[in-house]
Amino acid sequence: MVRAYLSLGSNIDPARNLCLAIDALRRRFGPVALSPVYRSPAVGFDGADFLNAAAAIDSDLDASRLDAWLREQEARQGRRRDGPRYSSRTIDLDLLLYADAIASTPPLPRPELADQAFVLRPMADLVPALRHPVLGVELRELWRRCEDATPLTPVRLDCDALAAEPAAGG
Repeated sequence: MVRAYLSLGSNIDPARNLCLAIDALRRRFGPVALSPVYRSPAVGFDGADFLNAAAAIDSDLDASRLDAWLREQEARQGRRRDGPRYSSRTIDLDLLLYADAIASTPPLPRPELADQAFVLRPMADLVPALRHPVLGVELRELWRRCEDATPLTPVRLDCDALAAEPAAGG
């Protein structure tokens, strides 16, 4: 088993889609350690705010297979990849770190981890003392130095309450 860290984001029915993704991760990999959830504005396009979080799992898959599983889960949740790169999405699941691996396919560590607030802040909350495998700096220190001023607002995500709600139209 290898400890892997993921970024989760959604701006289409974001609370429900984050909860669906977390549930899928738990069913496939077992316990999921989850960061606080943050609301942030869309980056690179005019769209609804995103909810973003980071998660830690123990994976029996190698990095490429885990990345493929994440793409499959995105597709199961209605993610389309035929539009612009920066666009609204039901779910975005990115492999940020796979133990301390450094690789180009999939890109490890994920470049956004070093400098994008909506990725770095949840990870710094989840594992503040973890060192970035390339930069050698703890995530809490990377967050302290982060120049990305994108506003992040903590939000409460209650997946149990969402699961109890009737489905839309039902």
